[in-house]
Amino acid sequence: MLTPPRLRNDCFAMPQGVAWVPVDEALAKLRAALVRVTGTERISASRASGRVLAEAVVARRSNPPTPNSAVDGYGFAHSATGKGVQRLPLVEGRAAAGQPYRDSVPEGSAIRILTGAILPEGVDTVVLEEDCATDGTTVAFDGPVKRGANTRPAGEDVAEGEVALPEGHRLGPADLALLAALGVSEVTVHRPLRVAVLSTGDELIPDPGSPAEPHQIYDANRPMLLALAARWGYEPVDLGHSRDAPDEIAARLDAGADSADLILTSGGASAGDEDHVSRLLREKGQLSSWRIAMKPGRPLALAMWNGVPVMGLPGNPVAAFVCALIFARPALSLLSGEGWTEPMALTVPAAFSKRKKAGRREYLRARLDAEGRAEVFRSEGSGLISSLSWATGIVELPDEAVDVGPGTPVRFLPYAGLGI
Repeated sequence: MLTPPRLRNDCFAMPQGVAWVPVDEALAKLRAALVRVTGTERISASRASGRVLAEAVVARRSNPPTPNSAVDGYGFAHSATGKGVQRLPLVEGRAAAGQPYRDSVPEGSAIRILTGAILPEGVDTVVLEEDCATDGTTVAFDGPVKRGANTRPAGEDVAEGEVALPEGHRLGPADLALLAALGVSEVTVHRPLRVAVLSTGDELIPDPGSPAEPHQIYDANRPMLLALAARWGYEPVDLGHSRDAPDEIAARLDAGADSADLILTSGGASAGDEDHVSRLLREKGQLSSWRIAMKPGRPLALAMWNGVPVMGLPGNPVAAFVCALIFARPALSLLSGEGWTEPMALTVPAAFSKRKKAGRREYLRARLDAEGRAEVFRSEGSGLISSLSWATGIVELPDEAVDVGPGTPVRFLPYAGLGI
């Protein structure tokens, strides 16, 4: 089993003097810093749904394997037909899917043939049943007929020896159908990426069924991030919740480094008295604090802990969600062997008004209305978790100043195109 290269401890370091980092520059830096970290294994194709191909799949046979009929009708040699009404005698028997006609059809004769049947020797053209008249011994139809009509050539879909699916492709149900059709029973895939999630903070209550004091809040980020990891096809590793106790946080990070390929944290990565995650990562994990020129979001902590990358997301659930979509998703995709994933983007007319200053990129929770226009949530408050449920995507406003009004083209990133 091949062991991929590990990340360097200083891979996330930004050049000195860098303050606010534009989103595109941050993404480019992140992409350049990461390498695939997963091993490979050979498994049955029938169990490979959701897995990422470590090797390209080559067709073992053509699909279809032989020329066949695309319709129910009558087959014959095209060379025996011409213009006007054609009348051809029928040979005895028929050709059906799984029941080939073993003899040759003489030129000038025709045969009853059904959809999917192999074209018998002497047949290269088929006329649709509804376009024919027959008395059981002769078939009549109007000519001329195009040579090869209503037939499928061998390898029309994929030819034997061709690459059917490329390395880095994540397999879905349709791919399993293709693999089966091409006679591929086993595939080489990457081991599923393991993503650990840790929440910290004395103010957090991990169990939403437990009572909460006024100064306490329920932990919303951990279930959200674990669900995102699972939805993206990775193995979520729940590191639980830690109090603001350095030794406990360090122990949880150690557990994450032992069991996962990347650790996601949320909150605790600023410079406050109780931001122990930040201090621990700085002392032991070569912390690089990126200040991204974006809203919501901005703080993004990146570090290595015992050789495993750590991505510290903002503590605010909306900011953590947006940063996970924009930064964590492509990073995890690259680490998994799938390659860097760009979001799907649609240009749609706005159904809102907003004047934005230059200097940062902004992401607005949005959904499309009945006319295909992007409407945004009633408030941009980054603590409004319900806005994430209300939305079906996010509108991305550029770094430059913009004045958006109803009908202005805007860039809409649907949740579906972000893997959720």
